[in-house]
Amino acid sequence: VQLQASGGGLVQAGGSLRLSCAASRLSWDYYAIGWFRQAPGKEREGVSCISSSGGRTYYIDSTKGRFTISRDNAKNTVYLQMNSLKPEDTAVYYCAARAGSTCRPSVDDYRYWGQGTLVTVSS
Repeated sequence: VQLQASGGGLVQAGGSLRLSCAASRLSWDYYAIGWFRQAPGKEREGVSCISSSGGRTYYIDSTKGRFTISRDNAKNTVYLQMNSLKPEDTAVYYCAARAGSTCRPSVDDYRYWGQGTLVTVSS
């Protein structure tokens, strides 16, 4: 199983990026997907997640109203639209998959991980 995260880059504060997470050799419809981030010197934290059906989502408080997670199961892809980016959003962003319908924001709940994509927000 491989997860591929992409879409990171350098953006000015207030700008937008859309991250994508694609998977191969995974029964996508049966996995909840989470986005996590890790800034230098900090622990990895759950940013957002989406249930296997896409019907339920979760956002960490600091991203509510700015980030939107969605999924296209026909394309085995999950997206994280990030608007109004702030310098404190700078981190390596990872997507991860957990078997089951329910999304959870805890690192320990996820079995499969992508390689990460760097998001840098300049002030």
